[in-house]
Amino acid sequence: MSNATTTSVNLTKKDADPITLTSIATVKVGELIAAEGVDEVLALRVAVKPGGCSGFNYDMFFDSEFSDDDVIRDFDGVKVVVDASSAELLIGSTLDYSDSLQGAGFHITNPNATRTCGCGNSFS
Repeated sequence: MSNATTTSVNLTKKDADPITLTSIATVKVGELIAAEGVDEVLALRVAVKPGGCSGFNYDMFFDSEFSDDDVIRDFDGVKVVVDASSAELLIGSTLDYSDSLQGAGFHITNPNATRTCGCGNSFS
């Protein structure tokens, strides 16, 4: 069960979330947005772009501009935005954050990926 609220939906599967944030990822994204120190509303934009050794790369950045066909979710006050074409490739995905001895960073688990590369940023 997701704690997200729906703002705009243009997905293939009815009521499907393109991506869900774990509670740890939600806290970390919220901290990073706060550290930006801007007055405008920022959201984490998650996108899928062609490229990488497996065919597609994940792209994540803060954005303040939204399109009518964007899928927007809210996780405890943290907005996540996905464009419609990326949403179809991300349906059911989870964004997590870990901070361990091997390094800190975000990781996307995508059930639609049939192949991934060793870096974890590329899939097909």
